[in-house]
Amino acid sequence: MTESRELQPIDGTLAPAGVPIDALRQLVTAWILATGRAKSKHTRRAYARDITQWFAWLDECGVGPFEAYQAHVDGWSESMLTIDLSPATIARKISCVGSFYRYAIRQGKNYGITATVNPAAEVERPYVDRDHSETAGLTADQARDMIRAADADRKRTAVIVRLMLEVGFRASDVDRARIEDLGEDRGHRTLTVTRKGGRRQRMALPVGVARAIDELIGDRTEGPIVTTRTGQPMAHSEVFRTVRRIGEKVGVKVTPHGLRHTCATLALDAGAPLRDVQDLLGHADPRTTRRYDRARENLDRSASYKVAAYLGV
Repeated sequence: MTESRELQPIDGTLAPAGVPIDALRQLVTAWILATGRAKSKHTRRAYARDITQWFAWLDECGVGPFEAYQAHVDGWSESMLTIDLSPATIARKISCVGSFYRYAIRQGKNYGITATVNPAAEVERPYVDRDHSETAGLTADQARDMIRAADADRKRTAVIVRLMLEVGFRASDVDRARIEDLGEDRGHRTLTVTRKGGRRQRMALPVGVARAIDELIGDRTEGPIVTTRTGQPMAHSEVFRTVRRIGEKVGVKVTPHGLRHTCATLALDAGAPLRDVQDLLGHADPRTTRRYDRARENLDRSASYKVAAYLGV
């Protein structure tokens, strides 16, 4: 299956009057490819899901995609609040819709579609606290329990959990990790990963992580580090199920992102500088990393005390 085929999200039942379904499908696919070129396949699929959900909402309202106006986006936003989606998720979906219409206004004529209005252009997004993460992280004791349970489960499980919990990997990083990218540098075991946007980053592997990887790959010298029983790369969904299953064993509800979140919070709790944790997670913006600092509101850390002590007044 080609990438463009995977990205076609439009169901024939959503074809609006006067807009050929093939033309709409082609426009959406072109938008996803153009907008998400530098993003992961999971992000591009999220775009496809978001715009499909928007079209489904309009279909229920009896409105075509290019007949919508701001009130429809406002109504969709309100409907998402009733199913307990987070403000950040709602804001992302509205931004996705706005991006599609900006593209359609510029490029729609190439597909026989006339788009003149962006119904999301002036929609007020839900407030999102950029200094706070809603992801539930684990305590240090729960993290230790996860690692012990993973080590006792199977070699593959140990690598998945340790990479996320000790190195801050995303599920997609685990999917893409390859034996050829393992290395050494001045006594450090390393693994080079491809971050969002295609940037390559060399990561240091703690002793326990390196040992788990060595035990898993055995004599293999190439290919994915984490594979299925048939030697195929591990699917994103299977990584998620593995983490959830080990979490249930130790009595916690956690996702792959929850383990990555835990890695960040524990690193900061242990005294790692914010800039080092930012590098560990591959964040472009330090504000993203700062959300994981659970102790940032501790008044004992106030910089004002350091200024006063430095001045000696």
